[in-house]
Amino acid sequence: MYARCGRRRDARQVFDGMPERNTVSWNALVAGYVESGKVAPAVQLFVEMEREGLRPDEATFAVLLTVVDDSSCFLMDQLHGKIVKYGSALGLIVLNAAITAYSQCGALVNCRRIFDEIGDRRDLISWNAMLAAHASHGMEQEAMGFFVTMMQASGVQPDMYSFTSIISACAEHRDHGGTVIHGLVIKNGFEGVTPVCNALIAMYTRFSENCMMEDAYKCFDSLLLKDTVSWNSMLTGYSQHGLSADALRFFRCVQSENIRTDEYAFSAALRSCSDLALLRLGRQIHGLVTHSGFASNNFVSSSLIFMYSKSGVLDDAMKSFEEADKSSSVPWNSMMFGYAQHGQAQAVRSLFNQMLELKVPLDHITFVGLITACSHAGLVDEGSEILNTMENRYGIPLRMEHYACGIDLYGRAGQLDKARELIDSMPFEPDAMVWMTLLGACRIHGDMELASDVASHLLEAEPRQHSTYVLLSSMYSGLGMWSDRAIVQKEMKNKGLSKVPGWSWIEVKNEVHSFNAEDGSHPRMDEIYEMLSLLLHNFPVQPVHQETTGAIDC
Repeated sequence: MYARCGRRRDARQVFDGMPERNTVSWNALVAGYVESGKVAPAVQLFVEMEREGLRPDEATFAVLLTVVDDSSCFLMDQLHGKIVKYGSALGLIVLNAAITAYSQCGALVNCRRIFDEIGDRRDLISWNAMLAAHASHGMEQEAMGFFVTMMQASGVQPDMYSFTSIISACAEHRDHGGTVIHGLVIKNGFEGVTPVCNALIAMYTRFSENCMMEDAYKCFDSLLLKDTVSWNSMLTGYSQHGLSADALRFFRCVQSENIRTDEYAFSAALRSCSDLALLRLGRQIHGLVTHSGFASNNFVSSSLIFMYSKSGVLDDAMKSFEEADKSSSVPWNSMMFGYAQHGQAQAVRSLFNQMLELKVPLDHITFVGLITACSHAGLVDEGSEILNTMENRYGIPLRMEHYACGIDLYGRAGQLDKARELIDSMPFEPDAMVWMTLLGACRIHGDMELASDVASHLLEAEPRQHSTYVLLSSMYSGLGMWSDRAIVQKEMKNKGLSKVPGWSWIEVKNEVHSFNAEDGSHPRMDEIYEMLSLLLHNFPVQPVHQETTGAIDC
């Protein structure tokens, strides 16, 4: 009783006063220490127990194996030795627990060794332990192999835990084979079971295709009991897929159903407000965030900073930054991006210097923000220096996104040759993001020759990306190259691609207005174009000149 209540001193006093102690009393005290997170005293009790001549039983090992997570496997190896010593007296429960314990240490070779030693005695828990071990370590193919063997060769039928493990593995690697597993879920009667459906929802929301959100919703709708994870996973999924209006509708449902909102759901709702330019609603959600105690959470504070920055309210973004937990780089990076998007290079430099002074750990995103600030402020030399020195000076190796930022840096300044040279110097194959960045720069500066070369690489990387064709078509028409434009449009038609209209949203007096390109459907369109004409007349577009002040010292 005392041990389970966390009163270890009282439990030990009663234990020491016992005239006769058996395995049950030792196990009770060991379990009390384990439940309190006191691993070392629990292990010491195990040693004392053996010294008194008592043999540990299944309960002893089952409790101790739950706290093993040392990557060196020292403790686990010691316990495994004891398991081998008392093997004849121990059952399958201990061996299954040992598989899980070795998995927590990252020693999957040892997991397999014990699994093979069990042989024909393997039960469903043995298979589930191996499934979970491989799924949790990103070994999706191996997990799938165990799952298939379990069903076909061993005759063991999967349960709820089997399905959640294999679905999680498919989700981690965005493997569409998970849809086949979904069929088995239905066949085995687990459709509507909350943990299984939650795993399926998480899997479908990770796929890049928006149509998969329909499958996620079907899983959600089939749930007999929708818990917090179910609601928040759907909300986050809609937001990640850019379906911001759906995300906010879900958020309203979550609030009306009095479902506990977690930090990921708040973050998703705030990002959706940013996408739809719903600053007023974003402020209301900010109030809920404060009331729920998530204002200092890294995910939430980052989304608040992003929302206010995107809305141009940098003062409120800074207030959210001040409330955040600044021990990690997350809020710092978000604030740096906010200033960078508004061309405030000096403010970005100040934040970076503060990070150095406070010894806040820098990461690759920090330098994406720095280079972006240089790019938006026209500080080509400074941005180039960061690219060339960040690995040697700060120990941050260049990633794909750093190269993309560098290409944007040169591209905005019209230095397209340098941008292309940077791509050629990359130690890995450039992805579509890199080529698209350079293609956009070619469009701005009218370099059709380079654009054609870049487009060929881009179409090779992503042959069904409609935006590449649209950008090329626009460039050809802008230069009067109508025959080339016709070829591009014909190619789009042959591939069944069409231009996806871009939409913009704005909130005016609590009402959301939406527009797409060349849209003429708004009831006040005449007034809108009249105001646009007035603005263009009073504020003519000026050519961009490279900024020569405000250098970032890194």
